[in-house]
Amino acid sequence: MIFLIIAVVLALFGGVHLYLWKRLVHDVSAPGSRWRRTGTVLAVLLPLLSLGALIGGRALPLAAERWLAWPGYMWLAVLLYLTMALLVGEFVRPLLRRALIRTHAQEAPQPAPEPDPVPEPGPAPADPGRRLFVARTVAIGAAAAAAATVGYGTYGVLRGPRLKYVTVPLAKLPAAADGYRIAVVSDIHLGPILGRAHTQRIVDTINGARPDLVAIVGDLVDGSVADLGPAAEPLAQLSARDGSYFVTGNHEYFSGADQWVDFVRELGVHPLANARVEIAAGFDLAGVNDISGANHNAAPDYGKALDDRDRTRAAVLLAHQPVMIHEAVKHGVDLQLSGHTHGGQLWPGNYIAELANPTVAGLERYGDTQLYVTRGAGAWGPPVRVDAPSDITIVTLGSPKA
Repeated sequence: MIFLIIAVVLALFGGVHLYLWKRLVHDVSAPGSRWRRTGTVLAVLLPLLSLGALIGGRALPLAAERWLAWPGYMWLAVLLYLTMALLVGEFVRPLLRRALIRTHAQEAPQPAPEPDPVPEPGPAPADPGRRLFVARTVAIGAAAAAAATVGYGTYGVLRGPRLKYVTVPLAKLPAAADGYRIAVVSDIHLGPILGRAHTQRIVDTINGARPDLVAIVGDLVDGSVADLGPAAEPLAQLSARDGSYFVTGNHEYFSGADQWVDFVRELGVHPLANARVEIAAGFDLAGVNDISGANHNAAPDYGKALDDRDRTRAAVLLAHQPVMIHEAVKHGVDLQLSGHTHGGQLWPGNYIAELANPTVAGLERYGDTQLYVTRGAGAWGPPVRVDAPSDITIVTLGSPKA
């Protein structure tokens, strides 16, 4: 079955590139021209680079992976919006042709009236010059739209996440804890593209907000400690009164989760692996492993993290994936903090993310439990976000007793 799925995906991938080659190369250039030759080479090379980037992390050292990651992943983002723009162009083409024909008819000199009627001529053959003009206009417009979209989306990722502020009232929170601030950061995705400078931007942004506690809710890395340990080292600079905490995401289990748990502990970030701590302000902070840990003898254990606590105290749970909310509700959690979705990352990916997650971004209530999902501070694959800006959220806890 898996081979059939792979075959279908590769066939679709190849078909899209064939469509792009026809519209951007064949239809706009003459046989044997320089652009025809160059465009044909790119139509073969770019998808190979993208496939190499997708599988390179499992087979190549990080230094070599970077050479594939930048062009390969960036092309995937361009491919998405270029294809969408060209599909819109299919509706524009006939309108543009009619406009050109109408303009040509108005500008052409009117012939003298014939004394005798003549047979109605058949439809005129298509004008090759007009057809070429339409093809090039649509191609240039689609390329410009895709480049602008991807360029702006890349800038949004590389400049670093912006702070977002959310207030969450908790019925059990004591008055003394009213206004308690948790910096929630997820999906940093350190790897061949986002490295130490990205981590430093995130740390500086968090420290500038002066939170009481920092919660890193998974998908910190896409690679091993040996490769990416130096990129994560700025996390040691995180400053919060009650410390910094970490739970695993699904990508940690592709990257040596046990080693990363040990490494972040060495940096002064406290892992919550199915564990709980009592925060002096008056609530419990718990964390569970990601669902993917079940395949690595590290399944999430809500009972271990939550069952023996004082139920009169508010409980805040760190859990990477929003779908874990259903277990949180069963265990009486007051607030779950999650990431994982990236807010869809690349529009219209948010509609796909909605199919797999109860909440894609923001704050929602499930029974007596509230769920907050951050869009994350990095990006997976293409370092591009469209209509899903990266964020670090300052969650302010509110008490009705204050």
